[in-house]
Amino acid sequence: MGRWMATLVVVAVAFGASAAWAQETAGASRWEVTGFPGGGILFTEGGSGTGEPDFGNYALGGSLTYNWNQYWGIEGEFGAGLGIDQRLQFNDGRRSIGDVSPPDMIAYNANALYYPLKNDRRFVPYVTGGIGGLTMFDSDEVGFNDDETFFTGNAGGGVKWYFGRWGVRGDYRFIAISSKDDAPAFFGRADTRYGHRVYGGLLFGFDF
Repeated sequence: MGRWMATLVVVAVAFGASAAWAQETAGASRWEVTGFPGGGILFTEGGSGTGEPDFGNYALGGSLTYNWNQYWGIEGEFGAGLGIDQRLQFNDGRRSIGDVSPPDMIAYNANALYYPLKNDRRFVPYVTGGIGGLTMFDSDEVGFNDDETFFTGNAGGGVKWYFGRWGVRGDYRFIAISSKDDAPAFFGRADTRYGHRVYGGLLFGFDF
């Protein structure tokens, strides 16, 4: 009898521990910090006849998310795009520049997140969108002589995969950049520009 009782106690403790672990580790925390050490951003051409080229930058950044319930969250996001040497093909079809670096940039956004399947599970998809700004720094190589700031909007989505309070995250954004009449000819003068950004990151959650 004693042996059976001991066995039942061990099984109950193991089951209780595993259930507590599963409850503790599944899903989002109230607050999340995400670091995006690697990604890319590609800006598509600036419209027919404008001459503004396609180009891509290396992207990295971070975000702070507040999940106020299992369906909705808000997020502040900060990122950088680092220019990498590449050939720029201007979309007027007549010009190209080889081995130049596009301007470095920073971006800052306020976003809303929606979790259609709730965020109380290990694998959590989401959709998101928001507004913000994009600042490009001067670059003499492409005739960008002053820092320029543009108004932006973004929409996209991604997935979060939790392992306890830690997790990994993949994120995609479609970005629209509002044009300015006084912007340099290289970017943002004649038409709204569009971009695609892809991130991969590591997140950590905590509760107050």
